[in-house]
Parts: sequence; structure tokens; C-alpha cells
Amino acid sequence: MTDVDQRELGNTLWGIADQLRGAMNADDFRDYMLSFLFLRYLSDNYETAAKKELGSDYPETAGGSGAAGGAGGFSPLVKWYKDNKADVGQFEDQMRRKVHYVIKPEYLWSSIAEMARKQEGELLHRLEEGFKHIENDSFESTFQGLFSEINLSSEKLGKTYTERNAKLCVIIQKIAEGIAKFSTRSDILGDAYEYLIGQFAAGSGKKAGEFYTPQQISSILSGIVVLDSQEPATGKKKKLEKVLDFACGSGSLLLNVRKGLGPHGVGKLYGQEKNITTYNLARMNMLLHGVKDSEFEIFHGDSLLNDWDLLRELNPAKEPRFDAVVANPPFSYRWEPTDALAEDFRFKNHGLAPKSAADFAFLLHGFHFLHKEGTMAIILPHGVLFRGGAEERIRTKLLKDGNIDTVIGLPANLFFSTGIPVCILVLKKCKKYDDVLFINAAERFEKGKKQNKLTDEHIDKIIDTYQFRKEEERYARRVGMEEIEKNGFNLNISRYISTAVAEEEIDLAAVNAELVEIEGKISEARKRHNEFLRELGLPGV
Repeated sequence: MTDVDQRELGNTLWGIADQLRGAMNADDFRDYMLSFLFLRYLSDNYETAAKKELGSDYPETAGGSGAAGGAGGFSPLVKWYKDNKADVGQFEDQMRRKVHYVIKPEYLWSSIAEMARKQEGELLHRLEEGFKHIENDSFESTFQGLFSEINLSSEKLGKTYTERNAKLCVIIQKIAEGIAKFSTRSDILGDAYEYLIGQFAAGSGKKAGEFYTPQQISSILSGIVVLDSQEPATGKKKKLEKVLDFACGSGSLLLNVRKGLGPHGVGKLYGQEKNITTYNLARMNMLLHGVKDSEFEIFHGDSLLNDWDLLRELNPAKEPRFDAVVANPPFSYRWEPTDALAEDFRFKNHGLAPKSAADFAFLLHGFHFLHKEGTMAIILPHGVLFRGGAEERIRTKLLKDGNIDTVIGLPANLFFSTGIPVCILVLKKCKKYDDVLFINAAERFEKGKKQNKLTDEHIDKIIDTYQFRKEEERYARRVGMEEIEKNGFNLNISRYISTAVAEEEIDLAAVNAELVEIEGKISEARKRHNEFLRELGLPGV
């Protein structure tokens, strides 16, 4: 599928969403649209595996479009189940081992889409049963609770059961028709899913901050952490065994890291997400991008409380360490630091972030689990660079310990959720250089109607400057610790990189000569003008 086809698929699906959601909020309709797209993916993946498993016993047709099913026609599995009732149990056990879940024929996308097309039967109940079946009849916990936040009985779909059922028929029929002509490879549907998440984020305003990091910013963070931590100039690492995003939202940052190294370049992706709906989105997003359930682990919980057993291991020999940590946590999030948290192994060496802003609490959480040869890149509000009090003490210790490697200032209005300018901090436990690289990218952007945009050129320049530690007037500068200490460990970028445009020096002698020349031309022009006036019998000037 070409890039044009991918954009067309994304636009087609967004057009359907925009047309059908009516008065429903974008973030409400998002959950229905993306769940149905995910069901389509699970069904296609399941039927492809079933065809391999059954081989010559797999029926070729079943009255329609078969495994591609979408625009009409039931799956061939409908026929196989009818003809092989005694073998169904053994077949499903084998499918659980191979794809880790089971979808009975009546719950496959092709069957659901056919019901929607004919607008017959109780589609709503069939969907509810199908979602529960996939969650509860799976081999892996990856699928448990996956559709738990999809409320098919919501009055937002319609006031009565009949209205809701009819609405679902229209939505599913339109989706089936819209994607029927496109490839259903996981990467294609994954890209369409990611595109829709972005579009829904644009319509969700401030709520988008809960689940979406714009792709352009994801590209910067992922482009940084895949490089060798000690010698970025040597290029990308061959492999990252473990990658963590402790505020993973819909998972786009983790997927970008994987994309940067290829599917075999990352051992396993780890994510944590507090919001249950977004947690489900992230798991769907992983699977839709072809990440096997054994290649990722997403945990539903609160990172600040560190309620994930995986990260609570106290034995240093067993404590997990991540080769790369990326994060876009909530900006200046209010939290409740307690005496117990003050003794927490993540914070006790640096101190607690203030109640009014958990930015450094998030940073220290991720930094604790960073491997000594790893790289962490985190998006934070500019305030962390210069605010005093507890934040100044944390910042000072990180600087004195040589942990802050690079400070990158980004333009304002890049996010859907806020217009404030943000920065990226790059941290390392063992870094080669004893200075800090400052990059002022705040003035390099493409202005948009609602959000500003970083082009590929802007993104490449930031990553290239970081990789080769380049210095450029008014853009990038390496600053020694002595100068930073003189500035009270304040990292405000404007203290180290001047953005003022120097006034052009004026050559007074040259200006005077130019004025003399101009006066001469004026005098000559006046003389000729008076001659013309005399010829006409008029007085001169």
C-alpha cells in the first residue's frame, strides 16, 4: 500500500467518524470507532491463522467475501464449524496456543458486518457477547478487559435499544464499506488507527493530553533514545532489550522507538497508564501494529505510587533496568507527596517534587529505572528549568551528578492540550561529556491554524544537533558546568543562547558619502527640471 493509499484510508475513516458521530463528543465516539477497527484486525488475523491451521480443510467460500469480509458475506469458518462440530474444541485449543485468543464465527467482523448490512437481528447484543467472549476466552491476560470501557448501552448512541442498535448498524456498515478496498495488513490498519487517534485528539482539545503525544514530538524522543548513549555520533544501537514509557497514553511513543530500530530491534516494550480507557487504547494500538502480545506489557496503574509489581523489586540484582525511557507525563500535575514517598527508593536521594507540580517526580521515577548505559528523554514544561525550592534542589543534584545531558526548547502550541512551550530533557546515568548541550528550537516551526507544526527538516535538525553535539549561533551551544553553576543551576535556555538579533554596524563615512551622492543627484535633477520649466515659460523652483 502506498503512502497515498494510507492517507486515503485514514481520511476515509475519519470522514465516516466525522459524519456519524453527530452531537457526540470526539473522545466518546473515538472509543466505538477504534474498537470496531480493532475487531476487524483481530478477525482478519484470526482467520488467516485458522486457514493455515486447517489447511485443505478450510472452506474456500462461504457466501461472500470470506476472510476479507467486510462489505458482505460470512466467514468460511461459519461453514467449517457447522460441518466439524466434534473438532471445534480441539481447533480452538490450538488457536489459543497459536494466536492466544479465540473468536467464534458469529463474532467475527465479517459476521457482524453482514448483520449490519442487512440491519437484521440484535447487533448490539451480538457485539456485547462478542467482546466478552474475546476477553474471557483468551489464553493471555493481554486481552482481558480490552473492551471494558465500550458502553454499547450508552444513551449517546440513542435513547432506546432500537435506536442504539440502528446507530451501530450504520456505523459498522459504513466502516466495512470504507475499508473494503484497502489492504488489511496489520501495519496498514495500525497506521490508520494511529491517524484516527491523532484526529480524535485534535477534536478533544485539552482531554487529548491524557492519551496523545503528537507524532512530530514522538519522532524526536524516539530518534534520540535509539542512538548510542555514550557515542551518539556512531549511530543507532543494534538493539534495545527493554523500553519503558511510564505514562504511555495510546502507546505512540513506544511504537515510534520500535519503528526507529525495526521490529527485531527492540526486545520488549513496557508501558504504564493510569486512565483505563487509554490503557485499553494502548493495548489495541500495540496489537494493531503487529507487536505480539509476548513483545509488550502494558500495566494499568499510577506511576507516582509505583503500584506495578514489576517495578517494586527491591533486590538490586533483580530490579528491572531499561535501555531507553521515554515519557510525556501530565504537565505540572498536582499530587500528594507523603512521608512514606520521601523514603521511596526513587526519590530519597533527590527529594520530593512539590505538591503543585509532579514534573520532577515523574522524571525521577523513570530515571531510577534507567540502565547505566541507557538514555532517557522526557517532555516537561519549561518551569522545570528554572523554578526554585524543591525543584531547584532536585535539578542541582542531577546537574552535579552529571545526569542532565541535553536541554531542548520546543516551540509553543505544539500540543492539542496546551499552548505552552515545552522542553525535552535528555538524561543519562553515565555520560561521556561534562557539559550540557542546549538546543533552542523554539523559533523553528511551521505556523498552523490551531497548532504549530515541526516539519521533517526541523525534526532532523534537532536530532542531528544532538547526535553530533553541534554548536550553532542562536541555535545550539555546549555549556560547561562552571557557567551553569554561576547561574545558580538555572537551565533557562535564554541564559545560555542569545536569541537577540545583533544590530548591524553602521559605517558613518560610507553613509556620509552616500548622502553627498544623493544630494548631488537631487541638485542635478532640480537643474534639469528648471530648464524644462523655462522652455515652457514657467518660473523655476
